[in-house]
Amino acid sequence: MANSLSRPEQPAHNFKRVAILFSGGPAPAANAVISTAAVSFLRAGIEAVGVLNGYSNLMQFGPDRPMEEDRDYIILNHKVLSRSRAKQGIMIGTARANPGKAISHPDHLKDKERCKAFQTTYDALCSLGVDALISIGGDDTLKTANKFKMFQDTLPEGSKKMPVVHLPKTIDNDYNGIDFTFGFFTAVDFLATEIRTLLYDGEASKAYFLCEAMGRSAGWLAYGAAIAGEASLVISVEDITGDYVEKEWEEGGKTKKTMNVPKVVDRIVKTMLAREAEGKEFGVIVLAEGLAEMLPESYLEGVARDDHGHIAITDIQLGRTFSKWVAKAYEEKTGRSRKVTGIQLGYESRCTKPLAYDVILGSQLGVGAYRALVEKKLNGVMVSAKGQFELQYVDFTELVDQDNLVTVVRHIEPGCDFQKLARFLETYVND
Repeated sequence: MANSLSRPEQPAHNFKRVAILFSGGPAPAANAVISTAAVSFLRAGIEAVGVLNGYSNLMQFGPDRPMEEDRDYIILNHKVLSRSRAKQGIMIGTARANPGKAISHPDHLKDKERCKAFQTTYDALCSLGVDALISIGGDDTLKTANKFKMFQDTLPEGSKKMPVVHLPKTIDNDYNGIDFTFGFFTAVDFLATEIRTLLYDGEASKAYFLCEAMGRSAGWLAYGAAIAGEASLVISVEDITGDYVEKEWEEGGKTKKTMNVPKVVDRIVKTMLAREAEGKEFGVIVLAEGLAEMLPESYLEGVARDDHGHIAITDIQLGRTFSKWVAKAYEEKTGRSRKVTGIQLGYESRCTKPLAYDVILGSQLGVGAYRALVEKKLNGVMVSAKGQFELQYVDFTELVDQDNLVTVVRHIEPGCDFQKLARFLETYVND
């Protein structure tokens, strides 16, 4: 048995250079992931290339636009990586460019036109002499990583094949296959601090703040911030059930819903009245931004969508819109006016200084990329950490539906202990 202070053995490998790419929205501890992954490869004699701004530069590659250092990529050497583990921001930048946008079924991988962006991406990486790709990002980036791996499986025999390893990133924490994603607890802490500050403001002026928290598909961030911030009520997409549903239907194998807006507004007003009965004429209500996707279609007309088909939630201004509805409903019910201010929270948390937990988790995931490729010889896996940061490697086929190539979002399960925790701690309303 090796001494516990000995450096882990260096297994034999054929890697000379790997590419590290970050895609999608920022998250605290991004640099912990990037730097520890890069350092792990460097110490094994493998060069690490940081692809700048997600897939955007790779997709522009061509005879008239070869990959250019410092514009399209950087070399992640020890000097660049010095004291970078807890640094804010993303040292290689990010973007939402999606080379797999035209591919939504395995058969599409046989269509050269649909695969044109992947072919360009592949050619760009080959021009850099890359032997493997480490992708860091959310569920959309995971979908892209899976498609890129599948695209390479269709290449002619003898073609260069780059193993693909994905590292899960999202402050929304809505990932299957991992307990918590890096940046989640830092974002929760940041938002909870803001909520507590707003509580003091509300108490001083007998007012309410209606905070829109990030979380497009699930309520983990909204719930976490509300619990830690002592909010009066939290509502997320998981809470739109029963009377709070206006319409429900099946589309593309998924259940879709629109919310009953008056019912949700009335639930918020009931919380305000319950707090008044306790002698509290102030409070903070937290809404997950994903509720915007559940507004009736009339509210979404003309709203833009991104490369992944998501509406531009910032254009909805959910918090401000709901604050007007709530203030009006409160006045109609009581005959009194109450100031209700809508605020959007979350974007300022994405590049804040990471907490130690997220630096440790991010570091383990970064090292996990090296261990997956070099030690385990894996391809098409997502690196995960369970329990006390024990590494696991989850195959893409377990995370992505291989028929429609879509990932399954991890929601807060109705009636689970985490949801019950929020219900126990918020202002009690018998609804």
